[in-house]
Amino acid sequence: MNEQPACSPPAAPPLLSVRGLSKHFPNSARGLWARPAGTTRAVTDVSFDLQPGETLGLVGESGSGKTTTVRCILRALAPTAGQVFFRKTDGGTVDLAALPEGALKPLRPQMQMIFQDPFSSLNPRMTVAQIVGEPLAIHGLAKGREREDRVDDILRKVGLKPELRTRYPHAFSGGQRQRIGIARALVMRPSFVVADEAVSALDVSVQAQVLNLLKDLQEEFHLTYLFVAHNLDVVRNFCDRVAVMYAGRIVELAPTAALFADPKHPYTQALLGAVPWPDPDVKMKFDLPGEVADPNRLPPGCAFHPRCPECFARCRAHRPELRPLGPAAVRAEGGSGRGVACHLYDLS
Repeated sequence: MNEQPACSPPAAPPLLSVRGLSKHFPNSARGLWARPAGTTRAVTDVSFDLQPGETLGLVGESGSGKTTTVRCILRALAPTAGQVFFRKTDGGTVDLAALPEGALKPLRPQMQMIFQDPFSSLNPRMTVAQIVGEPLAIHGLAKGREREDRVDDILRKVGLKPELRTRYPHAFSGGQRQRIGIARALVMRPSFVVADEAVSALDVSVQAQVLNLLKDLQEEFHLTYLFVAHNLDVVRNFCDRVAVMYAGRIVELAPTAALFADPKHPYTQALLGAVPWPDPDVKMKFDLPGEVADPNRLPPGCAFHPRCPECFARCRAHRPELRPLGPAAVRAEGGSGRGVACHLYDLS
């Protein structure tokens, strides 16, 4: 597990504390004489805190482990190792990673997910009222007229007319479908919401509308977001802090403004160098060789070292830990400090 740097505690206890989260998938051997195929290390030793009302962006190339991380946090997947401490609405704290399946159901209303694809995430055989009201029915939170009223109320809040409740998903545009998905996630009034590429399938103008809606809903319902995204411009304007993942690990964690103004990890620098600017004189600088590290065969030491322009001998032999950056930095997992997993900044 990552060493947790000493620091002053945050002003408020975190809503979510992830410690040493890992998810490894055993690969089954094929063929009569096949040897064991090893293990896919999708996520390894991920740690961070998420404060109430905060939006933490989780970014990285495809295959970096972002979606697996959030699925393990929500227990859609059982973690291989680690702890996921979640602060319930009654103030108590529970380790989601250690709970049996039956004990998770009472907590589901408090943590919900907005999916990437607004077309495949909605049942085409159900009406809007049935889709949005289904969580209330499953958890026995409302029925009859009360359920109808709650569905109508949340539809209004996401910008849809209650009169549309009898229609089916095919009658709506992509942006409207995503609003239905948001309504389904928020109808039980959760405190924690995972948005997994929630706007990536939408047109740019619709993206802006949905992001503004999510911000308004966050303020109204005191929501805490874990926001998975590829679009760094969206992350810069929407998130309070950013965690950068590579090969299943967090390599940099920082407040958004600090990360975009002065990225520290060479991988973060390369990602930001790939962001296109509306200026013909500004050239893109994403020139990393090779592909994302194969989780089936991770290189020794730092997984990024085969692609890193700053690589030196220690990088090839020793894996860097996520540590606070600078002598005055507060703990990287929470608060306003920043952390980086790179030997260029390892003073030990």
